[in-house]
Amino acid sequence: MVTSVSATTRAPRPGEVDGREYHFLDEATFRGAVASGDFLEWVEYSGNLYGTLRSEVEAKLRAGDDVILEIELIGARAVRTSMPEAISVFIAPPSMAELAERLRGRGTETAAAIAKRLHRAETEVAAAKEFDHVVLNDEAGRAADEVAAIIEGQRKDH
Repeated sequence: MVTSVSATTRAPRPGEVDGREYHFLDEATFRGAVASGDFLEWVEYSGNLYGTLRSEVEAKLRAGDDVILEIELIGARAVRTSMPEAISVFIAPPSMAELAERLRGRGTETAAAIAKRLHRAETEVAAAKEFDHVVLNDEAGRAADEVAAIIEGQRKDH
């Protein structure tokens, strides 16, 4: 089981390494890749572009890996359309208040950016029913174990 490394136009945060946390691209390169059909899904989110490179996912699948995409609602909808065999898991915050506290605790965004993210999160939480599974992210270790169990269950079913 591997996590796909997304591409983004946002600047790296301290300690982030290109190709490890994200593929950091300038906007022209990113939009060129969109025009070429290089993304499985992509979206503009909080003023930056994010996307999943099709080649990266396909290479990992060919290698026999289960691939996890950490994407938002619009991206999940796009993947469901282009890869209907994909299993979707919505990771839900325990509450909007807890999500707000987690975002503030990062110390990486302005109050306005956090407010925008929270507004978008309300829409996303309302769409959780579109997903095959919903996992409550109340405690990271437990939630990760639940996701792993879902993946393992799918592997046994196929």
